[in-house]
Amino acid sequence: MDKLELMKTANEIRKSVVTAVHSAKSGHPGGSLSAADIYTYLFFEEMNVDPADPKKADRDRFVLSKGHTAPGYYSTLAHRGFFPVEDLTTLRKVGSYLQGHPDMKHIPGVDMSSGSLGQGISAAVGMAISAKLSGDSYRVYTLLGDGEIQEGQVWEASMLAAHRKLDNLVVIVDNNNLQIDGPIDEVNSPYPIDKKFEAFNFHVININGNDFDEIDAAFKEARETKGQPTAIIAKTVKGKDVSFMENQAAWHGNAPNDEQYAVAMADLEKVGEALCQM
Repeated sequence: MDKLELMKTANEIRKSVVTAVHSAKSGHPGGSLSAADIYTYLFFEEMNVDPADPKKADRDRFVLSKGHTAPGYYSTLAHRGFFPVEDLTTLRKVGSYLQGHPDMKHIPGVDMSSGSLGQGISAAVGMAISAKLSGDSYRVYTLLGDGEIQEGQVWEASMLAAHRKLDNLVVIVDNNNLQIDGPIDEVNSPYPIDKKFEAFNFHVININGNDFDEIDAAFKEARETKGQPTAIIAKTVKGKDVSFMENQAAWHGNAPNDEQYAVAMADLEKVGEALCQM
């Protein structure tokens, strides 16, 4: 898929995020929108996955460590063909398989249930160790929030990943600089994030996580890195491409009302129109 197609796909995923959260009247749009480009690149370009065979043995694994941004994950899986896009409007509703956090038992394409912050990266490290022990070629990717890395468990897992030289593991930090209570550097600063991962013996790449050229280069570099895990620190915009959500901590975990939904969809339609003229 070329860059323009990836950008168009990410825009459709953003529309589905807003639609799902609006339908549920709850959920986490901000961090889903900031990570939409990373989700898109992973599932449409980088990872070896097959919607027709979600459990195939040699598939690459993905763990959403910041499990609350499930709307972004689900929208990506739906557009990739793992389940119908129409099902996204059942998000968080009684009887729906699309719960507020990823559930590996009921959602096609989900490799690990997650939601308790810090635990996802630990599961991903375990998967990567398993591949090494079994001589399997699959790679493991995990997406963390920048607020999430305030959890000590993240660093325990990182220490083990580097100790075991897990060059089949890629840790992506969605660095949108906002968590539920405000800017991360005001709540409990994890900066400098890159230096911390370097100190834990990761190969570290800093990128604009909303730029597909930089995303593409980073994942290619990660594949070429041997003998240590890679951490991609992706600087992103929380609430990306929705005018009133961008860089607003209030949209970490709020759902738009009907009027706000209309504005958000109009914003994303404009982005789509601009892409069609490129």
